[in-house]
Amino acid sequence: MFFQHIFESSLAHSSYIIGCQAKGVAIVIDPKRDVDTYLEIAQKNNLTITHIAETHIHADYLSGTLELAALTGAQPFLSDEGGADWQYDFPHKGLKDGDQFQVGNLIFKVIHTPGHTPESISFVLVDTPATMEPVMIFTGDFVFVGDIGRPDLLENAAGMIGTKEIGAQQMYRSLQHFLTLPDHIQVWPAHGAGSACGKALGAVPSSTVGYEKIRNWALQYQNNEAAFVDELLSGQPEPPRYFAMMKKLNRIVRPLQTEVPRYNRLTNDAFLDLYHEGTTIIDTRHKSDFAKGYLPGSVNIQNNKTFNTWAGWILNYSDPFILIVEENQLEDVARKLMRIGLDHVTGYITPDAIPSLDIALAHQQLIGFEEMKSALDKSDTQILDVRNASEFAEGHLPNATHLFVGTIEDNLSKVDQSKQLYLHCQSGDRATIAASILAKNGIKEVKIYSPSINEWKAKGGILVADSFAPYS
Repeated sequence: MFFQHIFESSLAHSSYIIGCQAKGVAIVIDPKRDVDTYLEIAQKNNLTITHIAETHIHADYLSGTLELAALTGAQPFLSDEGGADWQYDFPHKGLKDGDQFQVGNLIFKVIHTPGHTPESISFVLVDTPATMEPVMIFTGDFVFVGDIGRPDLLENAAGMIGTKEIGAQQMYRSLQHFLTLPDHIQVWPAHGAGSACGKALGAVPSSTVGYEKIRNWALQYQNNEAAFVDELLSGQPEPPRYFAMMKKLNRIVRPLQTEVPRYNRLTNDAFLDLYHEGTTIIDTRHKSDFAKGYLPGSVNIQNNKTFNTWAGWILNYSDPFILIVEENQLEDVARKLMRIGLDHVTGYITPDAIPSLDIALAHQQLIGFEEMKSALDKSDTQILDVRNASEFAEGHLPNATHLFVGTIEDNLSKVDQSKQLYLHCQSGDRATIAASILAKNGIKEVKIYSPSINEWKAKGGILVADSFAPYS
């Protein structure tokens, strides 16, 4: 058997290519959209991709199933569980609980594991040349290392009111089935630490059923479903805005990108025309470079491992946008954008072109500990904390206003422009995004505390904990 785990850090996403070397065939499970990765692996190992499988309709990235099927002719093997509202609207081999299929000498058995989503399935692998006992389970967003999939996304991201309690109850029942599996089976989930698909995912890429029985918090609630449901639904991070779009696009036939896009480098004149028309500008430079001088109206989303998340929060899928990006980062940014279906890139310029545009640059005001501390004693200040709700509740500056960065543009009325504004997050990255969004909306006199909350605490800064969930 051939096996390779592919981890995409920008989405904390895991996919897998498993092959029968005797027959020269392979399956890809939960592929990302830039599918050249799997084609290269298959070619290098003399395998032909004949099967593509998904554990569920994904919310956090755009699946590459359709791209991979178009390039290889492989057949998609997808869930037909969950009822009429959870069916894929394109040709595929439908799978139900108890079904099985073969990839060469490998057998994949299907288990319906609803909870995270109604149609969720897991694949149990039997490597028949070695043993008829199951050896691996691919759990998707059902069981992670140290955590389980969140059932609230349908309600909180897709607006399907009343589904999160039902999903939590389904998850409890699905876990009872998981507990019956042999301890030796390896667990390979679709996500690791850093994903918004759970609240406490482990950094180790895989586990075993036996280990999860011992250490996974969700498997310690036997005979106490009510307590399990309460714990599962509490403290989940805000689901990014783009999740609802992914749920829609991953079910239907949509435009394909079978190659990593190559964006047009814009001339100064072309850029200026678009800029003056009001086209959205995303500046991917480091926050410190952006603060020193940026094009008025542009939004800073640094090209780091959270670029996808914040681009998905902030950009509208129907609107074109322009990138400011270093040439040597262009392909990386293009892959990150295509992975969440943000395809309306009009073009790009590089940062070294900014001075030649002859536009007066704006600047961000960065402050340190002492100035931030002194702001606490002033009555004419407003401190904006742009972290997520659970971070805020765990500990925030006294009298701070919670204004989550992902929804800040929808809640500008919460900003008191009659006061001196101070803004912070956990480490400075989200504060820079938030400040650039405020400036784009005419709120420019903002001071940013750019060091981390850890520095604030280390220097004796005061934090106040809440016993309730704050506004978000």
